[in-house]
Amino acid sequence: MSKKGGPAISSILKLIVPAGKAMPSPPVGPALGQRGVKSMDFCKQFNDRTKDLILETPTPVAIHIKPDRTFTFAVKSPPTSWLLKRAAGVAKGAAQPGKETVGSVSLKHIYSIGQIKATDPAMSHIDLRSICKSIVATAKSVGIKVVH
Repeated sequence: MSKKGGPAISSILKLIVPAGKAMPSPPVGPALGQRGVKSMDFCKQFNDRTKDLILETPTPVAIHIKPDRTFTFAVKSPPTSWLLKRAAGVAKGAAQPGKETVGSVSLKHIYSIGQIKATDPAMSHIDLRSICKSIVATAKSVGIKVVH
């Protein structure tokens, strides 16, 4: 059977890569390699784009791979739970959230995290108050107390 020449489809690959530390080793190298993209090119561009962030910050990235094996990517803000744990000064969340707390953050921290999250394109249509409510709910699910 012969293959029909249908339209080529681009794919989206989502990864969480440490800021400024992208290397062609796992998980980046194999994920890009099996799609025919040179991982070294991505690593250089990603590290250039994230050089202003604190090193090792987990940074979500969406890579759009085109049929001709070229790519574009969008860097997003760090996960909310990571920002909350960093603001509270804890390494891990609670084993039993709701029953125990591992740290606390103030509303000022919530507001500053909300401003960081508001820069994401996916959050552009949501007002800051709603983003902050979502962050408070995430803090509760991680076991971090919000102090007024």
